[in-house]
Amino acid sequence: MSRFNFDVITLLPKAFELINNLGVITRALDKNLIDVNLHDLREYGEGSYRQVDDKPYGGGAGMVLKPEPIFRAYESIRKSPKSRTLLMTPQGKVLKQNDLARWSTLNQIIIICGQYEGFDERIRYLADEEISIGDYVLSGGEIPAISIINGLTRLLPGTLGDPESLIDESHNSCLLEYPQYTRPLTFKDMKVPNILVSGNHEEIKLWRKQKSFERTLARRDDLISEKNKDKSVKNKRINKDSNHLLKISIKNEYDTYPDW
Repeated sequence: MSRFNFDVITLLPKAFELINNLGVITRALDKNLIDVNLHDLREYGEGSYRQVDDKPYGGGAGMVLKPEPIFRAYESIRKSPKSRTLLMTPQGKVLKQNDLARWSTLNQIIIICGQYEGFDERIRYLADEEISIGDYVLSGGEIPAISIINGLTRLLPGTLGDPESLIDESHNSCLLEYPQYTRPLTFKDMKVPNILVSGNHEEIKLWRKQKSFERTLARRDDLISEKNKDKSVKNKRINKDSNHLLKISIKNEYDTYPDW
């Protein structure tokens, strides 16, 4: 299997030292499953001061990243035939699990980290996709970039000891993950549900699917299709005996897969 390459253009390469202490991601580096190549934007700056930013035309607060250093950094990167370039910006499409799964079929992701007040509009020309990690503003694109490296690496074959552990995770289907418990059986008068210690694996499976649906409906009903949401409203409550709504939701999981 070929190594997956992350190439990151950043003004703060030291921010990525964190990935050397991220457990699964660090093991992926040690096993040569991934490479994280950092391209220090300052090295491509202009003049003796390595300038990478300037005042915006038309006036305004803050400094704007210049296009020339970013283009030079980008052009220095060797591109794979199966590559995608992402621009980290709060104006981008909000990152979803489905994006990570889609990119995991590639060989290379190039990430351009924004900084300061913003970047010259012409930098958008380099990007295949513009990505945000939420409706808020950070001081730079480094934390979003680390999030992408982390989330995508977990999906690569050989990264996790047990690949099946990915299957039931939140956002890997149209439902959030079911509640999890471990020892002790009782803690501060809170007891593990009897079904989980019953030994009846078929009933446990049904319980988990039901709880996933209930949790998603309560916490993130936006993840459930409008069709199934309407059906749940008509029923007024989850029919726990027949598990009716749950079966409606998961029967054609990929037909109703939301845009994430």
